[in-house]
Amino acid sequence: MVRLLCEAGDAETLLADREVLLTRITALPDHSANKLQRANRPLFYPENYYPLLAREMLAALGRIHQSLRDGSDSSVSFLSQLLGKVCVQGHSDTVLQVLVPRLALLTQSDGVWQRICWRLVEDVPERWMESVVAGVVRATAGPEVLSRLLGSIVLKNKKAEFVLTHKFLLLQYHHKTCVLQNLLGYLAREKSGRCLLEEVLRRLLTAWGCRASVRHSPVEQQAYISRAITVCLGLLSPTQLEEQRTELLSLTLAGVECRLGSSLPRVRRLGMVVAECVSDRINAGPHPLNFQYEDDDETREVRSLCSPRPPSSWESPPQSHRSEGLQTDSGETPADVGSPGQTEQSGPESELDSDDELVPYDLSGDSELGEGSAPAYLTGCLEVLLNLESAGRVGATLNALERLVRRNPSAAREVGEELTKVLLHLEDRFATPGFEGLRQQAMVALAVTGTVPVVQYLTAEFYAVNYSLSQRLHILDVLALAAQELADPGLRAKGGDSTGEGGSPHPQLPDPPSADPSPGWRQIVEQRLQSKTRRLSKGVWTPGPQATANRFAPVAGHFFFPLINNYDRPQTVYDFLAEEPLVLGRLVHTLGLLVFLALHAPIAIHLGKALFGFIWALRYHPDTYVRQGTLFAMSSLLLSVPSDRLLEDVPDELLEARLWLTDVAERDPDDTCRRQALQSLVLLGNFQKKLAGLPE
Repeated sequence: MVRLLCEAGDAETLLADREVLLTRITALPDHSANKLQRANRPLFYPENYYPLLAREMLAALGRIHQSLRDGSDSSVSFLSQLLGKVCVQGHSDTVLQVLVPRLALLTQSDGVWQRICWRLVEDVPERWMESVVAGVVRATAGPEVLSRLLGSIVLKNKKAEFVLTHKFLLLQYHHKTCVLQNLLGYLAREKSGRCLLEEVLRRLLTAWGCRASVRHSPVEQQAYISRAITVCLGLLSPTQLEEQRTELLSLTLAGVECRLGSSLPRVRRLGMVVAECVSDRINAGPHPLNFQYEDDDETREVRSLCSPRPPSSWESPPQSHRSEGLQTDSGETPADVGSPGQTEQSGPESELDSDDELVPYDLSGDSELGEGSAPAYLTGCLEVLLNLESAGRVGATLNALERLVRRNPSAAREVGEELTKVLLHLEDRFATPGFEGLRQQAMVALAVTGTVPVVQYLTAEFYAVNYSLSQRLHILDVLALAAQELADPGLRAKGGDSTGEGGSPHPQLPDPPSADPSPGWRQIVEQRLQSKTRRLSKGVWTPGPQATANRFAPVAGHFFFPLINNYDRPQTVYDFLAEEPLVLGRLVHTLGLLVFLALHAPIAIHLGKALFGFIWALRYHPDTYVRQGTLFAMSSLLLSVPSDRLLEDVPDELLEARLWLTDVAERDPDDTCRRQALQSLVLLGNFQKKLAGLPE
C-alpha cells in the first residue's frame, strides 16, 4: 500500500483517502487493541509495530531510489506525512532509531539518497515539522550525518529555523551536550550557516546577559546556554570572532556584571568561566579576563567545549620521573657533580684540618627563638593583634587563640567583647595561611565562652554602618556556628583530642574522691550480684545517652530577636538587605537554623511565630537564594514548633502556607525550591487531620 501511494504520487483517486489511511496506519496498534482486546497479536504491540513500520518505510524509500535510477518519477510526500504523524504522536525515537542509522550509511556516497532524504524532510507538513526535526537531531551521531539528512532545511523552512536556532537553544535545556554539539556543528557546516551561527551566538549572549533570565530561569537552563556559547566559540574561526569582537565583548561584560551579582555560587561560577572563554577566544587585549573560582567537573567541561581542537589533543604527555628532570646535560646528577668526595682532594692537609675529633654540643633540648612565638595569655594576644608588627607573631597568635580561649574561660569572658571587636575588624595584612578559618574559630570560641555580651555585640554590629558585606556574612557564620556548638554539647568533644586542648569548653570533671579509703565497694557488690544472677539470654548492652543541659535554650533570644527586629529599620542610607540578596538569603537561613536549634525549648514557640511573619513577607522574593532560605526556614519552623501551638495560634496562616507551598512546588523555576516545597508539604501533611477539624 505504501509503495502504491508513492508510485501514484498525487493521484486524485487517492487524495480523499490519504488522511484516513494516515490515521489508520499510525494508530493501528490502538485500533487492534480496542478491537481484539485480549486476542491481540504481539506484532501489533507498539514496541513491535513501529520498528516494523520504519523498516517498511525504508523498503519503500529503496524502491523510490531504484525508480529514480531507472528514470521514473516518484513522490515521497505520503512518506513525509506518515513520518510526521508518527513522530507527533510520540513515537519519533522508536521510528528514527531504525531510519537514521540506515539512511546515514546510504547517504555517505550516493547523491540520490541525499536528495531523497532532503525531500523527505522538506515535504513534512508545517504542523509536524518540529517533531521530525527534533527527533532527527536527537537520533543523529555527528554534524556531518545531520547535514546529509537534513540538507538546507534550516534555510528553507521557517518552522525548522525557529526550532533549530531558537527553541532547541533558548527554550529547551534537557538535551545532552553531544546533541548540542551536533546541532551547532550542523549550523556551522551550511553554506550560509557561518553567518547563521554568528547570529545564534549573539542571541545566546543576549539571553545569557539578561538580568531577568538570571533571576527567573532555572540554573540548569543557564548552564545549558553557557555550554552552547562555548561550543559556538569553538566552531567559529578567529577571523569571524575578530569581526564582531566589540559586540561580543560588550554582551559578555553585561552578562558577567549581572551574574557576579547573583546569590547562587553555581551561577557566579558559570558566568566567570564563560567570560574567560569569550575573552580568550576574541583576544581581548594584553589583560584578558581572569577570575578565581573553585574548579569542578562542570567548569572543566565548559572550558573544554570552547577549544577548537579535537578531544584527543587534550591528552597530556606522560610525566617523566622527577630524577630525570634533575639530570644535567652530561647525564650526571647534581649529587654526582657536586659531591664533596669527588671535588675535594684528600691529602695530609685535609686530614690535619678534620673536625671529626670535636665533640658536638647537645642541642636536643634547645628551642629556636624567633618572632613566631605565641603569647601565653589572652591579653598578650590582644596586644599582638592591635599592633600587627610581625607576620610570624600574628600567625602564631591566631593559631593559639582558640586554644587559649577555651582553656581560660574566665579570662575570655573579661576580654571577650573587646577581642571579638578586634577580630571582626582584623585584616589579613600578612597573607597568613588559613586566616579566615583561624579568625572564625577564635570568634566562635569567644561566642561560646562569653555568650551574652559577645552575641549582643555581633547582632548589633550586623546592622551598623561602615561594614562590608563580607564582614556581615562573617557575623552570621559566627552566630550560626556558635549556636550549633551550644545546642550540641558533644560537638567539640568529638573533634577534640585527649589532651584537652581541643575539647569541650565545659569538660566533664571526674568524680570527687571518696572519703572512705576502702576500694570501690559499689563495684564489689555489683560483681557479686552479677555472678549470682542467672540469665537465660543477654543481648549486647550499649550505654544510653548522657543527659546534658542545652546551653543554647537560655540564650536563644539573644541570637534571634536582635537580628529579626532590626530588619525593617536599617541604620544606613544604603539598604544592603534590599540591594544584596545574598546577605538577605544568608540572614533567612541563619534565622531558620536558630529556630531549629531551639527545638524542645520553651522559647521555640515565640521564635517560630516571629519567623513565620518574617518569611511570609519574603515568600515571593524574586531572588532564588532568598526563596530557598524562606523554604528552609519554613521547614525548620514546622520541625521545631509544636503542632498544637501552631494550630492554636496561626490556623489560617497554615492553610495559606499550604497553598503557597503547592504553588511553589508546581511553578517555581528552581529545582531546589520545588524540592524544598515538597518537603515542607510532607511536614504539613502531618497536620492534615487536625486541619480538617477546623471550621472553614
